Amino acid sequence: MVPEGPIVFAYLDEPPFCWPAAGGTVQGCDVELVTAALQALGITEFEQQLTTFAELLPGLASGRWTMTTPLFVTAERQKLVDFSRPVWALADGLLVRSADRELLSGYRAVAVAAARLVVVGGQVQEQAGLAAGIAPERIVRVATQEEAVVAVRNGDADAYASVAMAHRGYLARQPDDKLAVVTVAADEGGHPAAGAFAFGKQHAALRERFDTALNSLIGSDWHRTMMARHGFPAGEY
Repeated sequence: MVPEGPIVFAYLDEPPFCWPAAGGTVQGCDVELVTAALQALGITEFEQQLTTFAELLPGLASGRWTMTTPLFVTAERQKLVDFSRPVWALADGLLVRSADRELLSGYRAVAVAAARLVVVGGQVQEQAGLAAGIAPERIVRVATQEEAVVAVRNGDADAYASVAMAHRGYLARQPDDKLAVVTVAADEGGHPAAGAFAFGKQHAALRERFDTALNSLIGSDWHRTMMARHGFPAGEY
């Protein structure tokens, strides 16, 4: 059963997952995957809504959109929304100034150096940083990936915590030899974690059908080729 009214897919400006492109189109691996899965269900048109991370889940809960770009699955988030089957598993990374690459090698190193960590508010990396000993007053919260990158580039923060793949995707689109990516080690909370599309709880029937479509797509030749084209190494999806 297709929900009444248009299906609205909320996404972030965060390559290589999703980003707005010329002519009002949206690009990225998550966009290609959601498009293919919906097409498999006979749904050829859906709306795409750019938003901020802070609004992703509240927008689902209030019915402003039907589903969102994949994000990490946590018990707290599952109280608000439902998740599809996992579609990728990604490790954390730090975006730092190139000169600090050796010094700021992970969350604990940021804590020891009393450096400032910038995070997109509400993302799980803030808790990882706190668990590693970074003082709360040394954590800077912003709303978007672009704001976090600017904070590091301008010296308002020393490291930006997100998934390493997001940092690589950003630098692939906007190269900057003054910035470098550090992958957080597994013993610092850098274990790959699963991400999945989020759905409003009122859309359980659509989510179940969507999962069936995902099962036929993920791991297929089309999917492996598409993810490789967006820079994902094998083992991260």
